[in-house]
Amino acid sequence: MRGKLPPGQAWFEWLLVYDIAPVPPLELENFRLRIDGQVENPLELSWEELLQLPQAEVVADFHCVTRWSVSELRWEGVLAHTIIELCRPKEGVEWVMAYGREGYSTNVPYEYFARADTILAHKLNGKPLAPQHGWPLRLVVPSLYAWKSAKYLVRLEFTRERRRGYWEERGYHDIGDPWREERRH
Repeated sequence: MRGKLPPGQAWFEWLLVYDIAPVPPLELENFRLRIDGQVENPLELSWEELLQLPQAEVVADFHCVTRWSVSELRWEGVLAHTIIELCRPKEGVEWVMAYGREGYSTNVPYEYFARADTILAHKLNGKPLAPQHGWPLRLVVPSLYAWKSAKYLVRLEFTRERRRGYWEERGYHDIGDPWREERRH
């Protein structure tokens, strides 16, 4: 049973693929997730360390700004709340910049990053992420349009000030709530 569809969206059977640049190759033994910025405890996690953290599952619809949605995807990985507990953001943090290894970036409002369904996913529907869907790690923010769900995740930077990422610099909305149709500035 599909959930309610945000305004201007249509159901699709599977995720379409968008990338901004070729994705550099990666060996998992070289993977590092850097978590820094306005935090009490900056971190750099290897792949093995990431897998040692508590794992969770989030089932959520996924909405792209280009007007397609996929129902009830099952993401597995580390909840953003776990990352927040580990790095302890400083008072006044309002944004999280997410960076992919191909050069992508996006700004995620901290209040959305901190929601219970935001996850750093390494599995989709029971299988490791496919390369075109962000292998090995993808930030998934189901409450926002998909451009906020940065693929090939290598860094999370907690900030007090708003900075624009790749699509935000090109006119996309800073928040991107699909229920409010926040597509462009």
